[in-house]
Amino acid sequence: MELTGTSFLFTLIAVTALAMLAALLLWNRIPGPGWLRWPVRVGMLALCQLTAIAVTATWINGSYGLYASWDDLLGTGDVQAASTMTGPPLGRARFTRGSDGTQSTYFRGAHSKLAGQVIVWTPPEYRAPGAQKTRFPVLMLLHGYPGSPRTWMDLGNMPGALDDLVQLGAAHPFILVLPEIYPGGVNTDCSNTPTRKVADWLVRDVPDLVARNFRTLRGPKGWGVMGVSTGAFCAAKLPLQYPGVFRAGAALDPDPLTGDPGVLADPVLRERNSPMWLVGQRKKADVGLFLATSAQDRDSPPQQLEAFSRAAAAAGGGVRVKTLVRPAGGHNFQTWSAMYPNALGWLSTELSPPAGSR
Repeated sequence: MELTGTSFLFTLIAVTALAMLAALLLWNRIPGPGWLRWPVRVGMLALCQLTAIAVTATWINGSYGLYASWDDLLGTGDVQAASTMTGPPLGRARFTRGSDGTQSTYFRGAHSKLAGQVIVWTPPEYRAPGAQKTRFPVLMLLHGYPGSPRTWMDLGNMPGALDDLVQLGAAHPFILVLPEIYPGGVNTDCSNTPTRKVADWLVRDVPDLVARNFRTLRGPKGWGVMGVSTGAFCAAKLPLQYPGVFRAGAALDPDPLTGDPGVLADPVLRERNSPMWLVGQRKKADVGLFLATSAQDRDSPPQQLEAFSRAAAAAGGGVRVKTLVRPAGGHNFQTWSAMYPNALGWLSTELSPPAGSR
């Protein structure tokens, strides 16, 4: 079983329940003298405690993506080797369908030479009668740090939240793509560095993989990105840095838009990969950005959204910027989920709707 899989968590819950039931039923039925019965009872209590702790630890790990696999937890894998070598190359990657309707694969990118997981969900309209030649817009969802692609499903109510909005006519039916944003476990704020080409992973390898295997719209008008926290920083950065790939980005509670010295220590590299610097360089780019936060979020204060909007306007207004500040909410999926209708509705105005292939 996968460490972050739902089946593993449910198995632990069942084992915990059985341990508690066994302790209740067997407490007064243990044979033998008292000096033997009491150690057995202490052992049963310890087993109940241990299984309960395991359930809690597994839930926390799944929620925050602290460890992505058993090798990651046990320290038995070579991070550098795993990130650069493991997994089939792009052309031979195969998707496995899950019970939740998603498809996932683990592959090695031809451009970045990094390897990681990618989860894809296609909307019901993708499989509707008569849609065999229809191509769909793609929305890449970027998780935070720490985190994993499954965080969007386990905590973010995706793809259910999108499907609800589609049924209401408030959003396009998107193909959702959930990639790892730091394959190999090293966070670079979705940037290329001398040793890790994470931007190439996200803007070349993952789009190539998805376009090969699914009916996607061609060109940047059919591709957008939405992220939370660190993923939101990336969602503001990547359309500015690669307007030929993404036409729009929605950033929900982004990390500091000037960059994080703790992630990229080189000040020049950090500046050149920051949305605040990039927006001043894209005077004529056909790019739209939606930035949202809450008035109570200390990690993503409203002041930085205001500063970004001013920088975009000073650059000549080539980049379309829309902001949203909710009156209350923390740095969590409860707040971000409340932003979905605004963000996904806006993305549906920036990106093309599904269309028949030409």
